[in-house]
Amino acid sequence: MQSVLIVDDEERMVDLISLFLMPHGYKVYKASTGFEAIEKIQTENVDLVLLDVMMPKLDGWATCKEIRSMSDIPIIMLTARDQSNEIVKGLKLGADDYITKPFDEEVLLARIEAITRRIHQVDKNTLVMNGLRWEMDKHRVSYKGKTITMTPIEFNLLGLFMRNPDKVFSREHLIQLIWGFESNTEGRTIDSHIRNLREKCRQSGFQIEEHLITIWGIGYKWKDKRSVR
Repeated sequence: MQSVLIVDDEERMVDLISLFLMPHGYKVYKASTGFEAIEKIQTENVDLVLLDVMMPKLDGWATCKEIRSMSDIPIIMLTARDQSNEIVKGLKLGADDYITKPFDEEVLLARIEAITRRIHQVDKNTLVMNGLRWEMDKHRVSYKGKTITMTPIEFNLLGLFMRNPDKVFSREHLIQLIWGFESNTEGRTIDSHIRNLREKCRQSGFQIEEHLITIWGIGYKWKDKRSVR
């Protein structure tokens, strides 16, 4: 089930959109402020954000910028305005699409479905979580746009963990998956690579300790605190 976070200080608008989306199989989260939206994204498994522009305290543009600094989650901005300069501003801040109020509900649904299809097609070889991006085709790891240089072993380990959140890997299993069944590699080698991987992520600013967890006496697992595209 896809989940959508609706962010709007107008309760009636939030309720109307919710009533339309839920029969189509969407799980709905609600937020009335930008601050509440950011908190929801950090704590809930949100797949897409519908974000109103005109909100008090933290407006939609500032909220979009803050969300984009931590996540690649799709954002559709909602506004009563229809000025090209504001549309451009939202897109430059990282919004994926823009729709003007009042809008046809079927059009909104089509926009959501189109973005979902595009992401599934494009990002099969890309994993993103809380600003950390792993790109298989480019053999590149980055955090908030800054490249993190990794060895092939570190790169493969990170990809394996990110593709299998909450799965516990023993050291022996990791050796088989990364080096092969005939390898004479020891568990201490795994520990060394994990230590280097953590240090490189830590130096980039990514909070690796919250994700790559040591299971004492067994091995390691990747904790999916918020699965981000």
